[in-house]
Amino acid sequence: MSFLALLSISRPAVAAFAAMGILWGTFAAALPDLKAMLGVDEAQMGLLMFLTPVAAVSAMLIAPAAGVAFGRVALPVAAALMCFGFALPGQAAEIWMFPIAMMAAGFGTGLTDVLMNARVAAMESQRGLHLMNLCHAAYSFGYAGGSLLTGVLRQAEWSPGWVLGSMAVLAALLCLLTLEEDGRIDGLARPPKGTSAGLGLVPMFGGAMVFIAFLTENAAENWSALHIEQTLGGSPSHGALGPATLALTMGIARLVGQGVAGRINPIRLLTAGAAISATGALCVGGAVSPAMAYAGFVIMGIGSSVIAPTTFSLVGARAAPEARARAVARATLLGYFGYFIGPPGFGFVAGTLGLRFAFVFAAAALILVPLLARLLVRRG
Repeated sequence: MSFLALLSISRPAVAAFAAMGILWGTFAAALPDLKAMLGVDEAQMGLLMFLTPVAAVSAMLIAPAAGVAFGRVALPVAAALMCFGFALPGQAAEIWMFPIAMMAAGFGTGLTDVLMNARVAAMESQRGLHLMNLCHAAYSFGYAGGSLLTGVLRQAEWSPGWVLGSMAVLAALLCLLTLEEDGRIDGLARPPKGTSAGLGLVPMFGGAMVFIAFLTENAAENWSALHIEQTLGGSPSHGALGPATLALTMGIARLVGQGVAGRINPIRLLTAGAAISATGALCVGGAVSPAMAYAGFVIMGIGSSVIAPTTFSLVGARAAPEARARAVARATLLGYFGYFIGPPGFGFVAGTLGLRFAFVFAAAALILVPLLARLLVRRG
């Protein structure tokens, strides 16, 4: 099947992934200005973002019920809430307002993430196609685009409020493409009492791998601009190139992965991806110039690109058909602790031991991915 045909089939999910990428790419590239606006250091900034995962996890817990309640418009509603939430952090006139604004962004992201991944898993099952790499590539390209455009706006001295607000509107326009005639996500509802409802260990092991992938991936994306600007002495435009380089590399690698999905043993793919990503993280941590950091981000992006989409597809394939959507939703919930805990956790490590050591920490975490992959296949 042609690339355009795959894109047409997965359009609603691709739009949601791309919009989320734009919003988080914007946030990552605008982080130095947000930090300056609030007058805080790295550790304090990490603490201010720590309520984001609380809101996100709360949203993920209710996401299956919300998916059932909103039916065919569940994904568009979630995406609209996400865009609204990301318009708020730049408007935080007082420091106490910022955590509340980040909670709104986290809630919308958490709700959208569960529903869009479950939607892709349903599409893969219905069509017998591999679509997860394509959708995650859309996130990466959206992230790169949001980061690069934000770097241009920062260079033009736009305020964080204008930057985040404008990019939220852009993402909202893209989210109009999430509307479809029947976007229901079957398998989200809890089964009747008395029936077999166990999900087994599949989503547990899968969620742990996604946790590590997003812990390292999103922490690196959110703090790379600061690392380049503050540790390596780069300019705002140089800083914006950090997350953009990582995201662009991951997007291209995921498009390549879309073409080879199903042809390579997933365990070998996950093992190689983790090893390559860890090598890139160590290169970034030891960088002495922005150019060396960019090289590390390229290596890191190539490796990280395969971990999350391969894991989600593996969870969907290993779960019972009647529980597939719930298994993916559970793995998403567990995995996205890393997505949201990563940036503030990275900030704590960076504030205590320095940004260089934070990337070494990311490399160490990636070593666990091959072990978890084997446990998923053998015991899931």
